[in-house]
Amino acid sequence: MKFLLRFLLKPLSFLPALLMMYLIFSLSAQDGTTSSNLSYNVSYTAVSFIDKTFDLELTDKQITRSIRKIHYYVRKLAHFTEYFLLAVSVSFPLYVYGIRGIWLIITSGILCVGFASFDELHQYFVRGRGCSARDVIIDSCGSFLGILFVRISGYIGRKTIFEPLCRH
Repeated sequence: MKFLLRFLLKPLSFLPALLMMYLIFSLSAQDGTTSSNLSYNVSYTAVSFIDKTFDLELTDKQITRSIRKIHYYVRKLAHFTEYFLLAVSVSFPLYVYGIRGIWLIITSGILCVGFASFDELHQYFVRGRGCSARDVIIDSCGSFLGILFVRISGYIGRKTIFEPLCRH
């Protein structure tokens, strides 16, 4: 019974990765105006939060200027974060399946960087969007940080939780 349950549940461990890919693809399918408005709203929320938290009492003009200053970085941070989360959601199931070390880096890296490249190519065909090698590099950096996070988490988990349990 335990084997059957594991056999059925293990493939479901890839579900978060598939959902993350769907989310990324959906965001990339937004036209340029919609995408820009979304990141503008995120920038506005961040500036407003900082204004209220630190009681800065910024004027509307200062808020608009601040949004313009951070808007580009918010967009790039979104790229980095999406692919960090994708890498984590791809790497953990691979780790569970026993892919570790350099093979985890290579396998997850190929999947994430390949998806980033495909996603940028997809954006080329979306109105008001374009493909950017810079975005693929940012996506790749987020991916490799996510893979590194999984490797470190797996190592720490093995050394602090599982190996001590096996000794008793």
